[in-house]
Amino acid sequence: MKSSSGSPVPRREKNAQCVKDHANYLLLTLATFLNYIRTAMASGRSAPASQSQGQTLLAAIKQDHREIEAYWNKYQQASGDIDAQTRWANQLTWEIARHSIGEELVVYPLLEEAMGEKGHQMAEHDRADHQVVKNGLKKIESLKVGSAEFNQILSTIMSELMEHIKTEEEQDFPQLESAIGYEKSLSVAKSFERTKHFVPTRSHPSAPNKPPFETLAGLLAAPLDKLRDAFSKFPSEQEKQQATAGIHPIN
Repeated sequence: MKSSSGSPVPRREKNAQCVKDHANYLLLTLATFLNYIRTAMASGRSAPASQSQGQTLLAAIKQDHREIEAYWNKYQQASGDIDAQTRWANQLTWEIARHSIGEELVVYPLLEEAMGEKGHQMAEHDRADHQVVKNGLKKIESLKVGSAEFNQILSTIMSELMEHIKTEEEQDFPQLESAIGYEKSLSVAKSFERTKHFVPTRSHPSAPNKPPFETLAGLLAAPLDKLRDAFSKFPSEQEKQQATAGIHPIN
Protein backbone atom coordinates (compact mmCIF):
# COMPACT_ATOMS: atom_id res chain seq x y z
CA MET A 1 0.00 0.00 0.00
CA LYS A 2 1.28 3.50 -0.89
CA SER A 3 0.50 7.00 0.35
CA SER A 4 -0.78 9.78 -1.93
CA SER A 5 2.83 10.83 -2.52
CA GLY A 6 3.69 7.35 -3.82
CA SER A 7 5.83 6.26 -0.84
CA PRO A 8 4.99 2.98 0.97
CA VAL A 9 2.65 3.26 3.95
CA PRO A 10 4.16 1.83 7.16
CA ARG A 11 2.57 -1.43 8.37
CA ARG A 12 1.53 0.21 11.65
CA GLU A 13 -0.42 2.92 9.82
CA LYS A 14 -2.03 0.34 7.50
CA ASN A 15 -3.18 -1.75 10.49
CA ALA A 16 -4.51 1.34 12.21
CA GLN A 17 -6.49 2.25 9.11
CA CYS A 18 -7.98 -1.28 8.93
CA VAL A 19 -9.04 -1.07 12.57
CA LYS A 20 -10.56 2.35 11.95
CA ASP A 21 -12.44 1.13 8.87
CA HIS A 22 -13.75 -1.89 10.77
CA ALA A 23 -14.87 0.27 13.68
CA ASN A 24 -16.69 2.62 11.33
CA TYR A 25 -18.43 -0.36 9.73
CA LEU A 26 -19.56 -1.66 13.11
CA LEU A 27 -20.82 1.78 14.13
CA LEU A 28 -22.74 2.11 10.88
CA THR A 29 -24.27 -1.34 11.33
CA LEU A 30 -25.24 -0.54 14.92
CA ALA A 31 -26.73 2.79 13.91
CA THR A 32 -28.76 1.13 11.17
CA PHE A 33 -30.03 -1.51 13.57
CA LEU A 34 -30.96 1.03 16.24
CA ASN A 35 -32.74 3.14 13.66
CA TYR A 36 -34.74 0.08 12.56
CA ILE A 37 -35.73 -0.68 16.16
CA ARG A 38 -36.69 2.96 16.74
CA THR A 39 -38.81 3.02 13.59
CA ALA A 40 -40.49 -0.28 14.41
CA MET A 41 -41.35 0.85 17.92
CA ALA A 42 -42.67 4.17 16.68
CA SER A 43 -44.96 2.49 14.16
CA GLY A 44 -46.10 -0.18 16.62
CA ARG A 45 -44.76 -3.08 14.57
CA SER A 46 -44.07 -5.40 17.46
CA ALA A 47 -44.28 -9.14 16.90
CA PRO A 48 -47.59 -10.63 17.98
CA ALA A 49 -47.48 -12.95 20.98
CA SER A 50 -48.34 -15.99 18.88
CA GLN A 51 -45.41 -15.29 16.55
CA SER A 52 -42.85 -14.72 19.30
CA GLN A 53 -43.98 -17.61 21.49
CA GLY A 54 -44.87 -20.07 18.75
CA GLN A 55 -47.81 -22.42 18.40
CA THR A 56 -48.76 -25.17 20.79
CA LEU A 57 -48.89 -28.68 19.40
CA LEU A 58 -52.70 -28.69 19.31
CA ALA A 59 -52.72 -25.33 17.51
CA ALA A 60 -50.23 -26.54 14.89
CA ILE A 61 -52.27 -29.67 14.25
CA LYS A 62 -55.53 -27.71 14.04
CA GLN A 63 -53.90 -25.36 11.54
CA ASP A 64 -53.05 -28.34 9.34
CA HIS A 65 -56.57 -29.71 9.67
CA ARG A 66 -58.14 -26.42 8.57
CA GLU A 67 -55.87 -26.30 5.52
CA ILE A 68 -56.79 -29.86 4.55
CA GLU A 69 -60.47 -28.94 4.80
CA ALA A 70 -59.89 -25.81 2.69
CA TYR A 71 -58.18 -27.80 -0.08
CA TRP A 72 -61.02 -30.35 -0.06
CA ASN A 73 -63.55 -27.53 -0.44
CA LYS A 74 -61.58 -26.14 -3.37
CA TYR A 75 -61.53 -29.54 -5.06
CA GLN A 76 -65.30 -29.83 -4.74
CA GLN A 77 -65.86 -26.28 -5.99
CA ALA A 78 -63.77 -27.04 -9.10
CA SER A 79 -66.17 -29.78 -10.25
CA GLY A 80 -66.14 -29.96 -14.04
CA ASP A 81 -62.75 -28.24 -14.35
CA ILE A 82 -60.31 -31.15 -14.61
CA ASP A 83 -57.22 -28.94 -14.64
CA ALA A 84 -58.21 -27.16 -11.42
CA GLN A 85 -59.36 -30.38 -9.79
CA THR A 86 -56.03 -32.02 -10.61
CA ARG A 87 -54.14 -29.22 -8.88
CA TRP A 88 -56.32 -29.32 -5.79
CA ALA A 89 -56.37 -33.12 -5.63
CA ASN A 90 -52.56 -33.15 -5.68
CA GLN A 91 -52.37 -30.47 -3.00
CA LEU A 92 -54.97 -32.20 -0.83
CA THR A 93 -53.47 -35.69 -0.99
CA TRP A 94 -49.95 -34.32 -0.50
CA GLU A 95 -51.04 -32.42 2.60
CA ILE A 96 -52.91 -35.40 4.06
CA ALA A 97 -49.89 -37.69 3.61
CA ARG A 98 -47.45 -35.10 4.95
CA HIS A 99 -49.58 -34.33 8.00
CA SER A 100 -50.35 -37.96 8.78
CA ILE A 101 -46.74 -39.09 8.79
CA GLY A 102 -45.77 -36.07 10.89
CA GLU A 103 -48.26 -37.22 13.52
CA GLU A 104 -47.03 -40.81 13.34
CA LEU A 105 -43.40 -39.79 13.78
CA VAL A 106 -43.81 -37.24 16.57
CA VAL A 107 -47.24 -37.12 18.17
CA TYR A 108 -48.32 -40.73 18.58
CA PRO A 109 -45.09 -41.85 20.27
CA LEU A 110 -45.54 -38.90 22.65
CA LEU A 111 -49.09 -40.07 23.45
CA GLU A 112 -47.67 -43.44 24.48
CA GLU A 113 -44.81 -41.89 26.44
CA ALA A 114 -46.83 -39.27 28.30
CA MET A 115 -50.08 -41.14 28.93
CA GLY A 116 -49.06 -44.76 29.36
CA GLU A 117 -51.55 -47.48 28.42
CA LYS A 118 -54.35 -44.99 27.74
CA GLY A 119 -52.08 -43.07 25.40
CA HIS A 120 -51.04 -46.30 23.70
CA GLN A 121 -54.67 -47.17 22.99
CA MET A 122 -55.30 -43.69 21.59
CA ALA A 123 -52.22 -43.92 19.37
CA GLU A 124 -53.15 -47.36 18.07
CA HIS A 125 -56.67 -46.17 17.22
CA ASP A 126 -55.27 -43.13 15.42
CA ARG A 127 -52.77 -45.27 13.51
CA ALA A 128 -55.60 -47.54 12.38
CA ASP A 129 -57.49 -44.48 11.12
CA HIS A 130 -54.42 -43.40 9.18
CA GLN A 131 -54.07 -46.85 7.63
CA VAL A 132 -57.58 -46.57 6.18
CA VAL A 133 -56.69 -43.19 4.71
CA LYS A 134 -53.38 -44.49 3.31
CA ASN A 135 -55.14 -47.37 1.61
CA GLY A 136 -57.55 -44.93 0.01
CA LEU A 137 -54.79 -42.61 -1.17
CA LYS A 138 -53.00 -45.53 -2.78
CA LYS A 139 -56.17 -46.54 -4.64
CA ILE A 140 -56.75 -43.15 -6.23
CA GLU A 141 -53.16 -42.74 -7.44
CA SER A 142 -53.98 -44.76 -10.57
CA LEU A 143 -57.44 -43.26 -11.15
CA LYS A 144 -58.41 -40.32 -13.33
CA VAL A 145 -58.99 -37.17 -11.31
CA GLY A 146 -62.62 -36.12 -11.45
CA SER A 147 -63.90 -39.55 -12.45
CA ALA A 148 -66.85 -41.03 -10.57
CA GLU A 149 -64.65 -43.69 -8.94
CA PHE A 150 -61.98 -41.15 -7.96
CA ASN A 151 -64.57 -38.83 -6.41
CA GLN A 152 -66.27 -41.66 -4.55
CA ILE A 153 -63.04 -42.91 -2.97
CA LEU A 154 -61.81 -39.41 -2.16
CA SER A 155 -65.16 -38.59 -0.52
CA THR A 156 -64.84 -41.73 1.59
CA ILE A 157 -61.29 -40.75 2.58
CA MET A 158 -62.44 -37.30 3.64
CA SER A 159 -65.41 -38.67 5.57
CA GLU A 160 -63.11 -40.99 7.52
CA LEU A 161 -60.63 -38.18 8.01
CA MET A 162 -63.23 -35.75 9.36
CA GLU A 163 -64.21 -38.23 12.07
CA HIS A 164 -60.55 -38.80 12.86
CA ILE A 165 -59.89 -35.05 13.07
CA LYS A 166 -62.82 -34.54 15.42
CA THR A 167 -61.55 -37.23 17.80
CA GLU A 168 -58.03 -35.81 17.79
CA GLU A 169 -59.09 -32.21 18.36
CA GLU A 170 -61.78 -32.84 20.97
CA GLN A 171 -60.39 -35.81 22.89
CA ASP A 172 -56.89 -37.14 22.22
CA PHE A 173 -54.73 -34.06 21.85
CA PRO A 174 -56.32 -31.82 24.52
CA GLN A 175 -55.62 -34.65 26.99
CA LEU A 176 -52.08 -34.92 25.66
CA GLU A 177 -51.47 -31.19 26.11
CA SER A 178 -52.72 -31.37 29.69
CA ALA A 179 -50.31 -34.23 30.33
CA ILE A 180 -47.20 -32.62 28.84
CA GLY A 181 -47.71 -28.95 29.78
CA TYR A 182 -47.42 -25.72 27.83
CA GLU A 183 -43.63 -25.52 27.35
CA LYS A 184 -43.36 -29.13 26.18
CA SER A 185 -46.26 -28.53 23.81
CA LEU A 186 -44.43 -25.60 22.20
CA SER A 187 -41.27 -27.67 21.83
CA VAL A 188 -43.01 -30.67 20.30
CA ALA A 189 -44.94 -28.42 17.92
CA LYS A 190 -41.62 -27.26 16.47
CA SER A 191 -40.46 -30.85 16.05
CA PHE A 192 -43.77 -31.69 14.38
CA GLU A 193 -43.38 -28.85 11.88
CA ARG A 194 -39.74 -29.74 11.12
CA THR A 195 -40.48 -33.42 10.64
CA LYS A 196 -43.03 -32.72 7.92
CA HIS A 197 -40.28 -31.37 5.68
CA PHE A 198 -38.47 -34.73 5.72
CA VAL A 199 -41.30 -37.13 4.90
CA PRO A 200 -42.29 -38.43 1.46
CA THR A 201 -45.00 -36.64 -0.47
CA ARG A 202 -47.01 -39.83 -0.89
CA SER A 203 -47.95 -42.09 1.99
CA HIS A 204 -47.82 -45.69 0.79
CA PRO A 205 -49.88 -48.30 2.68
CA SER A 206 -46.85 -50.61 2.81
CA ALA A 207 -44.92 -48.05 4.85
CA PRO A 208 -44.82 -48.99 8.56
CA ASN A 209 -46.92 -46.93 10.97
CA LYS A 210 -44.36 -46.80 13.77
CA PRO A 211 -40.82 -45.42 14.04
CA PRO A 212 -38.00 -46.11 13.52
CA PHE A 213 -38.97 -48.02 10.39
CA GLU A 214 -41.15 -45.31 8.93
CA THR A 215 -38.43 -42.73 9.49
CA LEU A 216 -36.07 -44.74 7.30
CA ALA A 217 -38.72 -45.61 4.72
CA GLY A 218 -39.81 -42.01 4.53
CA LEU A 219 -36.33 -40.60 4.13
CA LEU A 220 -35.42 -43.16 1.47
CA ALA A 221 -38.63 -42.55 -0.49
CA ALA A 222 -38.60 -38.75 -0.25
CA PRO A 223 -36.21 -37.89 -3.13
CA LEU A 224 -38.08 -40.01 -5.69
CA ASP A 225 -41.45 -38.72 -4.59
CA LYS A 226 -40.31 -35.11 -4.63
CA LEU A 227 -38.89 -35.54 -8.12
CA ARG A 228 -42.19 -36.98 -9.25
CA ASP A 229 -44.08 -34.11 -7.65
CA ALA A 230 -41.96 -31.60 -9.54
CA PHE A 231 -43.80 -32.72 -12.67
CA SER A 232 -47.24 -32.78 -11.06
CA LYS A 233 -49.78 -30.01 -11.19
CA PHE A 234 -50.33 -28.06 -8.01
CA PRO A 235 -52.17 -24.83 -7.18
CA SER A 236 -50.10 -21.67 -7.38
CA GLU A 237 -48.99 -20.02 -4.13
CA GLN A 238 -51.55 -17.28 -4.75
CA GLU A 239 -54.34 -19.83 -5.16
CA LYS A 240 -53.28 -21.59 -1.95
CA GLN A 241 -53.25 -18.29 -0.07
CA GLN A 242 -56.72 -17.45 -1.35
CA ALA A 243 -58.01 -20.87 -0.31
CA THR A 244 -56.69 -20.47 3.24
CA ALA A 245 -57.28 -16.72 3.59
CA GLY A 246 -60.11 -17.24 6.06
CA ILE A 247 -58.02 -19.42 8.36
CA HIS A 248 -56.71 -17.30 11.21
CA PRO A 249 -53.55 -18.33 13.11
CA ILE A 250 -54.47 -20.78 15.87
CA ASN A 251 -52.77 -20.35 19.24
